[in-house]
Amino acid sequence: MSARRDGLLARMLGPFEEFARTGALGGIVLLVCTVAALGWANSPWSDGYFALWRTQIDVGPASHPLRLSLRDWINDGLMAVFFLLVGLEMKREVLVGELASPRQAMLPIAAAVGGMVLPAVVYIALNAGGEGARGWGIPMATDIAFALGVLALLGPRLPLGLKVFLVALAIVDDLGSVLVIAGFYTSAIHALALAVAGAVVALLVVLNRARVHALAPYLGLGLALWVAVHESGVHPTVAGILLAFVIPTRSRIDADQFSARVGHVMADFRRGETGDRLVLTSGAQQEALHELAVEATAVTPPLLRLEHALHRPVSFAIMPLFALANAGVRLATFGDALSSRVAWGVAVGLLLGKTAGITLFAWIAVRAGIAALPAGVGWRMVYGSSWLGAIGFTMALFVAGLAFAGSPMLETAKAGILAASAVGGLTGYVVLRRG
Repeated sequence: MSARRDGLLARMLGPFEEFARTGALGGIVLLVCTVAALGWANSPWSDGYFALWRTQIDVGPASHPLRLSLRDWINDGLMAVFFLLVGLEMKREVLVGELASPRQAMLPIAAAVGGMVLPAVVYIALNAGGEGARGWGIPMATDIAFALGVLALLGPRLPLGLKVFLVALAIVDDLGSVLVIAGFYTSAIHALALAVAGAVVALLVVLNRARVHALAPYLGLGLALWVAVHESGVHPTVAGILLAFVIPTRSRIDADQFSARVGHVMADFRRGETGDRLVLTSGAQQEALHELAVEATAVTPPLLRLEHALHRPVSFAIMPLFALANAGVRLATFGDALSSRVAWGVAVGLLLGKTAGITLFAWIAVRAGIAALPAGVGWRMVYGSSWLGAIGFTMALFVAGLAFAGSPMLETAKAGILAASAVGGLTGYVVLRRG
């Protein structure tokens, strides 16, 4: 019974461990690209750095091309894939993961809400009535890749429950940021394009209801959805979240059917042995392996297939490229940021608002009896993880670009984000190491 329980627990926590490994290593790659962007932006070749990302690229028919700068293709296009992954993770966690049980879900949800509300309040308090007031959404989000990277440096001394808590918190946090982007950082709405987007979503729902398990139709319509959302005035990354919500979670066959079919396939595989132990010389074994792959695909829900396919490209290509394109800030800007209410609002919002919001709201949820701390996790660990929550980076830079596009305040906001993220990461490391 104990072995069976341990096996079940391992299967439940497996996705978190895989995400933590990928996310932690992705955080290191993200850090390298951030340093590279800062170095390039302050080198003798800095003009080339800024000119590169302003390069205009046309995609589509010559009569009506979609023209965006290279930076916008990354921020609006590739980041939609990032949001697709966030949506898939959120959907999985709500259905079968840490957010599936109300009591389990309440701790990261409460912490995430506190970690969004208090930073926004702090920012508004420092910028109310000023031209920088529009940036209140900047300090609300947590960068999970950097946060997991810091946890990775601490090794196995920390319980898995803390990583699970931090991942779940960041997923809820990201969803909150998406809602803020859709609701408050949207330009003028174009009704026809929005209607087209709605029609595409309806088609995606029909595919889901028709139990279409192939990913190609969803991804094809997802591309059309991105174009429609982009033309509607709503930020196109929202298309990634919408697509995630209609990706099927059901598999074509269940676990019992899979076990039975695999048993027959493995019997064929053994019978196909030619004596030299080489699959290359056995046509029967090659066919058995092909059938095994088909059955594995049939038992894996489309949501999991797409999520697993996206993890590495997002962690090791899209997010690092985003950092390279957006983290380049001239060092002189950090000096200017000292007198900028925007920069102070971002930095204090992240460092004070995040730490106080995450810790306080988590404490309230536990004291109210609606949540419980994970096994092996104490309040010092929660406090330490709240400092890691102050690493805003990816989402904070993203929202800053929406709030202050074309404004000098964008650079000072970036300076505040980078400074606060560095302080939050270092402080979180120290607190958790001593804990």
